[in-house]
Amino acid sequence: MKCSNLHMKQLPLWAGDDHRGAHVVNVAQIPQRSPFRYPGGKTWLVPHVRQWLRTLNNKPSFFIEPFVGGGIVSLTVAFENLADHIILVELDQDVAALWQTMLSDDNDWLTERIAEFDMSLESVRQELSILPVDTKHHAFQTLIRNRTNHGGILAPGSGVLKHGENGKGIKSRWYAQTLCKRITNIKHVRDKITFIQGDGIEVIREYAPQKSAAFFIDPPYTAGRNGKRAGTRLYTHNELDHEELFKQAEKIKGELLMTYDNAEEVVQMATRHGFMQKTISMMNTHHATMQELIIGHDLTWSPS
Repeated sequence: MKCSNLHMKQLPLWAGDDHRGAHVVNVAQIPQRSPFRYPGGKTWLVPHVRQWLRTLNNKPSFFIEPFVGGGIVSLTVAFENLADHIILVELDQDVAALWQTMLSDDNDWLTERIAEFDMSLESVRQELSILPVDTKHHAFQTLIRNRTNHGGILAPGSGVLKHGENGKGIKSRWYAQTLCKRITNIKHVRDKITFIQGDGIEVIREYAPQKSAAFFIDPPYTAGRNGKRAGTRLYTHNELDHEELFKQAEKIKGELLMTYDNAEEVVQMATRHGFMQKTISMMNTHHATMQELIIGHDLTWSPS
C-alpha cells in the first residue's frame, strides 16, 4: 500500500471560546501533522504560534525547538513556511530514532512497513521482542509502542492498551493510512529541517546570540502543584535543571516563546529572570478547558 500526499487545510486562528469569553483552542480542529501520540503535546498551541510568528517584522532564519517530542509546533512552522529553517533537538534515543528515520531516505521503508503490519497483540509482542538491528527498525518499534501504549507513553513501565477507543483495544490508535500520509508529508519538507540528538540546553546556549533565530521551548513537566513530578511517568528523560534553562533562555537575543505547566515555582523562576507571563486556555480531547503558562520576552502579540 502506497501513501498519497495529505493536503492540510488551514483553520481559523481561534477555534472557540469558553464561557468567560476567552479564546480557547479546540485541539480536535487543528491539522494533525505528527505521527506521535505524545504526552504533553502542544497541538492546542498551534494557532498561538502562528499569531506570534506572523507578527514578527522578519521571518526567522532559524526556528529552534530544543525539546521536540512529537514536534507538532515545528512541523506546522515547516509546512506553513513560517521560518527559513527548523532545528529539532531531542535527547531520547527512541524518539530520536523515529525523527532520524522520517527525515532520511528510509522514510519510504517506514511507511511501507507501517502499511503492511498486521496489528494485533500477538504481532506487537513479537515485533517488540526483537532487538532492532538499525535506526529504521528502532524507529518502527518506537512508533508501535507510541501508538499502542496507554497515552502514547514511552517511559519504562507503560502498558499496552486493553480496551482502547470504542473497544478496539490495541488497534484503536493504529491508523496505518493516516500515519503513512503524515510521515510521507514530512519527507516533502525534510530539506528545511535539521535534527540533533542531544541536550536542548546546549543547543539554546549555541544559538542564543543569533538575533534571527526564534526559539519554541516546551520542556518536560516540573513538579507541579501536587508535588509530584508528572514527567517521571511520561518521559524517559524527565530530569531537567529548570533554573539553568531559564538562565540560558534569558540570554536569547532573538525571539522566544516558552510554555510550561502553570505552577507557582515556574511563575517565580520566570519573574526572577525578567520574563513576561500569561495563561492560555485550551480544550483537551475530553472537551475540558485547561490553562497553561506561556512565557517570553514580549507577549503583546497574544490576546488577553
